[in-house]
Amino acid sequence: MSARTAEPGHHDSGIAEAIAEELLAHPSVVAMSGGPLGVLATHLPGRKVNGVRVPGPGEPIEIGVILRLGDPLPQVTEELRARVRALAGEVRVDVTVDDVRADTASEAGAADRR
Repeated sequence: MSARTAEPGHHDSGIAEAIAEELLAHPSVVAMSGGPLGVLATHLPGRKVNGVRVPGPGEPIEIGVILRLGDPLPQVTEELRARVRALAGEVRVDVTVDDVRADTASEAGAADRR
């Protein structure tokens, strides 16, 4: 896990990258997903973190993922929530699973991952 953490209940926009990295390290996550219109994202100076929205304090963190087919979705989503909370504190984490893929390799390459 990344050393970057936020105070519980405090949403630091810079933590979005750490959250994305942590989620991509999960064996069931193929890619982050901004949704069909790409709106699930955190915009930072000069870049965008696709698949992670970190709003203001007191609001839930939203994540969008594409998962590998095979593992039970409820178990995987709870594991992903736990990873986010380990970085961001005790906050509500809303998970959107945009797709599941039988193929373990990302067809779209590195662009899918960020």
